[in-house]
Amino acid sequence: MPVGKISRLLIANRGEIACRIAKSAKILGCHTVGVYSDVDRNGLHVKLADEAYHIGPAPAQESYLRIEKLIDVAKEAKVDAIHPGYGFLSESVEFAQACSDANIIFVGPPVPAIRDMGMKNLSKSIMSQAGVPVIKGYHGDDQSDSRLMNEADNIGFPVMIKAVRGGGGKGMRIAKTRDQFAEQLNAARREALKSFNNDSVLIEQLIVHPRHVEVQIFGDYHGNCVYLWERDCSIQRRHQKILEEAPAPGLSSATRQTIGEAAVAAARAVSYVGAGTVEFVMDENEHFFFMEMNTRLQVEHPITEAITQTDLVHWQLLVASGEPLPLRRQEQIPLIGHAFEARIYAEDCSDPGQMLPAAGQLKFHSTPPGSTSYTHRGAPVRVDTGVQSGDQISVYYDPMISKLCVWGETRDDALLRLDQALGDYRITGLPTNIGLLRRLVAHPSVRSGYVCFVLLILCFSFISR
Repeated sequence: MPVGKISRLLIANRGEIACRIAKSAKILGCHTVGVYSDVDRNGLHVKLADEAYHIGPAPAQESYLRIEKLIDVAKEAKVDAIHPGYGFLSESVEFAQACSDANIIFVGPPVPAIRDMGMKNLSKSIMSQAGVPVIKGYHGDDQSDSRLMNEADNIGFPVMIKAVRGGGGKGMRIAKTRDQFAEQLNAARREALKSFNNDSVLIEQLIVHPRHVEVQIFGDYHGNCVYLWERDCSIQRRHQKILEEAPAPGLSSATRQTIGEAAVAAARAVSYVGAGTVEFVMDENEHFFFMEMNTRLQVEHPITEAITQTDLVHWQLLVASGEPLPLRRQEQIPLIGHAFEARIYAEDCSDPGQMLPAAGQLKFHSTPPGSTSYTHRGAPVRVDTGVQSGDQISVYYDPMISKLCVWGETRDDALLRLDQALGDYRITGLPTNIGLLRRLVAHPSVRSGYVCFVLLILCFSFISR
């Protein structure tokens, strides 16, 4: 039987996340509707959908970001709901509102929550009022050079300059000294204007050797809200994650509970419904501060599914249809074992300082033997992908080939399994980051559980050998 009020679901995305959503939706009996651009006509996500519609040329602005076209397709296909996946329109206030105006369920949080959490300055103000720790900084409307410089002086160098509407590492610059501030401010503004059509910035204290620790939360329309533990996503390149793990290594049980409760407080402050992630920056003494809230399903959600034995897309569809959370009390949320996710990219890693995306034909793509679409204790290796041998990795989209998720009873078990699974990949036709990931996994800091934002930079001399 279809889940609740959702019997026909449009998946407004492509690639691996569209495939992943389709699999859970079909298990629940939903009829799935896919969409595709010119270059995705033969994509795996199109083949997995029960029906699919062409929405335009390859550039995302002319296809996957066309709100009116997607709503027209949804009406033509007579769907009950739209799942935005991640990226593209997943955090678009305009898209969520357009769904509401068309009486189509948006599988995501209410419009006000998306709006409030999408503005970094407003979100930090809301969090501060809710008692969630917020890093020292300036989030005001006065954007004059002199005011920003004065605020940076008051905060104390080094500082981080961030685009107010930023995301994906864009519009971010570090000013280590006062002399660097003007140059880095101008660079952040230029990138922010280009990426978000808004050059407003905020200034924050820079945490030295920080960790990126994020908490998966879930709320429903019945007032329930729980956290499904945390993930450490500190290992990044160009401010984008490449290796994640859950739970975060080395956290005390007290900190684990405190950061989880802070994430729930953040969600309740905006009456949050659905899947969301509250991101914190943590210092070496386990003091944590709110960074932002992602009002969507995260790329790295499979490792949370692995340690909690849940299906978060299933939960999303249940909650969107008005059902209560399957597990409504915090003590019901299990924490079983340890999991890692490695993002496999078509990428030239010959120079770790560049790591340039690659495009072209994926001539051969063989995933580790025994891998499944879902991770559970009986099948601890999971691969999420949206491509197969012979497909093209397009210049128009993210060059991710697949996500490898492994589970183990202990962190050491999971880390060993991760290295073995990475070694079992067979990919030809394009360069990948698999070799870099294996060298990173072998690094003493990763093996010991010491991870921080700067790890990849510090390890360049090691991982490029």
